[in-house]
Amino acid sequence: MAKASSLPLIRRRGLMLVLSSPSGAGKSTIARNLIESDPQFELSVSVTTRPRRGSEIEGVHYHFRSKREFDLLRDNDELLEWAEVHGNFYATLRKPAETAMAEGRDMLFDIDWQGAAQLKEKMRGDIVSIFILPPSMRELKERLRRRAEDHEEVIAARLENARAEIEHWRDYDYIVINTDLDAAFSEVKAIVAAERLRRDRRPGLFDFVAGLLEEKAE
Repeated sequence: MAKASSLPLIRRRGLMLVLSSPSGAGKSTIARNLIESDPQFELSVSVTTRPRRGSEIEGVHYHFRSKREFDLLRDNDELLEWAEVHGNFYATLRKPAETAMAEGRDMLFDIDWQGAAQLKEKMRGDIVSIFILPPSMRELKERLRRRAEDHEEVIAARLENARAEIEHWRDYDYIVINTDLDAAFSEVKAIVAAERLRRDRRPGLFDFVAGLLEEKAE
């Protein structure tokens, strides 16, 4: 078997991996593990109108913009998706995403179903969407309790929101049920590996196959 280093390098287009789930289902942990283990991925850096906190770095945690600047970006169609959360606006910039796709770099988006729908509308051919489901609502409730971050009424609200979010599972390309984190992470990696090999995501195949057909087997 040929070593990986001896295989031909075939130019490919990047992919935009969208991970969504109700709070507590494991999306953020899987996203973090993917970024740490796969150097081909970079986390999408959102634009926000929220004031920068002391520990945050411009361009690393967020791109911080005024409300006026945000409105100009939105009105000039420079955003792929945006949403208002607790009075502040968050969005994905179009140009960095399009540049990454053209250069064969992969971007990871940890967003909800509304953001995913907007991204799919703008960049349908580049989107790979995965919805992470909990094994049961009972287990989801226990995971939220184990965080020890919220009062019971907040947990109850999160569970109610989870039911509304789960209703959108059909809008996603893949569904991963997170019964075991390691197994769920392995499934996500398998999806990524397969999507990177898709014919329509590998424009370099045209030149490779053309050269293959011209080659003399001597």
